[in-house]
Amino acid sequence: MDIIGWLVDPANWTGTGSIPVQSLMHLLYSGIALLAAAIVAVPLGLYVGHTGKGESLIMGSVNAMRALPTLGLLILLVLLIAPTIANNLAFVIPALIVLVLLAIPPILSGVASGIRAIDRSVIDAARGMGFSTAQIIWRIEIPCALPLTLSGVRGATLQVVSTATVAAYVSLDGLGRFIIDGRAGNDYAEMAGGSLVLAVLAILLELGFALTTRAVVSPGLTRRTKAAPIAPALDTETRALRVA
Repeated sequence: MDIIGWLVDPANWTGTGSIPVQSLMHLLYSGIALLAAAIVAVPLGLYVGHTGKGESLIMGSVNAMRALPTLGLLILLVLLIAPTIANNLAFVIPALIVLVLLAIPPILSGVASGIRAIDRSVIDAARGMGFSTAQIIWRIEIPCALPLTLSGVRGATLQVVSTATVAAYVSLDGLGRFIIDGRAGNDYAEMAGGSLVLAVLAILLELGFALTTRAVVSPGLTRRTKAAPIAPALDTETRALRVA
């Protein structure tokens, strides 16, 4: 059977091991990992970007995660965790840990880089107007850092989605199931078909992020000036306060 034949075969679109079900499981693992990574990376990125403290230690340690061998770490974690857990979580937890470690670096780098790229005069103007630290973070730094933050999340998403296929190596579901099972049965149409579905999924996610960025990011922040559009507004408010 060729790739097209495998893709259009109705048997591959129904049942528990079908393409839609495996795609949903793939997205579920990826989504959980990205959410957990964001919970860790966003606060750290805000701290590093806002204070400038611990940049070498935190960023260096996080970037070192990029060098971790994904498959080797997954197998090691399974060997360590499996003896203590008797159910399917013995494989789910290691897979999620591996994906979280993969997603943290780009998200953290995106948040921290976005904040560091803000013109310091904007921050100084806000402080001069009496903005508190929390107000500066929420009303200036986070909105201005949004383009690079979304870029980091987009990169993390594509990495996690493409790497989540390793979950099938420890008997979990997902699109990697087609690759592993196809290799075991010498069914190269299944392997290629599963890879093609994964590629299409990644492209759709990329398009989704592009549309989301256009919808939520101010057009001024996507140009070279980055935070410049905010400065006039702050200056106007400052002049109004002086007149008052």
